[in-house]
Amino acid sequence: MEWKKLLSGAFHYNYAVTNNLFDLVDDSELNWKPSTGSNWMTVGQLLYHITEANGACCRGFVTGDWGLPADYDPSKPPDEMMTPAEKMKAVGSVAEAKRMLKQDRKLAFEMLDQCSEERLDTEIAKAPWDNMDICLGQRLLQMDMHLSQHKGQLFYYLKLMGKPVNTGTLWGA
Repeated sequence: MEWKKLLSGAFHYNYAVTNNLFDLVDDSELNWKPSTGSNWMTVGQLLYHITEANGACCRGFVTGDWGLPADYDPSKPPDEMMTPAEKMKAVGSVAEAKRMLKQDRKLAFEMLDQCSEERLDTEIAKAPWDNMDICLGQRLLQMDMHLSQHKGQLFYYLKLMGKPVNTGTLWGA
């Protein structure tokens, strides 16, 4: 398998489409969140989370540096480790989010550059939240999927906000 080619293409694509979705957000909308249900991130929190969804996680898998807090306890169930939405960080502006997304993109590619095809294909990479034996290449692909999932979440937020988005907007057409 050509992991580097696959991952590079996925990263280029998802960061470009995500950046375009960021362009549809106005600073005045950063506090918006869905009105029904619970534990929703605001748009500002979602933008912040998106800017850490791929590159920062790739760094964890490639280097072992997860940047976890000192009180991190891997024995806790995943639902207890998750920060409730109301306590999550938020961006102060769309411009800040775009800068952070650009930095995360740069980090994702730096981490990919540090990996050989052999390492991506054979090294087992465990996550703090998942102890399964999965190869490094697949883990990095999962992180791109994490970015893609939250890209889709932002798309639906925009749709619920009445923005003129459609399937082409979601897929970058």
